[in-house]
Amino acid sequence: MSMFEVLRTFGTKALLKFAGAVGLFLLLHLIRIVPVLIAKVIEVCMRRLDAFIVAQASRAPTGPVNQFFHPTHVPREEAVNVHA
Repeated sequence: MSMFEVLRTFGTKALLKFAGAVGLFLLLHLIRIVPVLIAKVIEVCMRRLDAFIVAQASRAPTGPVNQFFHPTHVPREEAVNVHA
């Protein structure tokens, strides 16, 4: 059905209601784009942060884990963390 047939069959009021409903539908979809884009940006940031956290947690320690005792894999030296 064309707009002119709807106008002839149902009248001006029905055509205006239909046009208003279509306009509201399009407006709501345009408004919806902003939160969807914000959600995508937040998702990308969270993925990068998660990858960074996993990389930091998975990396082997570079120094001694126990800071109170001298490491055993280092040759004998003066104990630097011992207080007399």
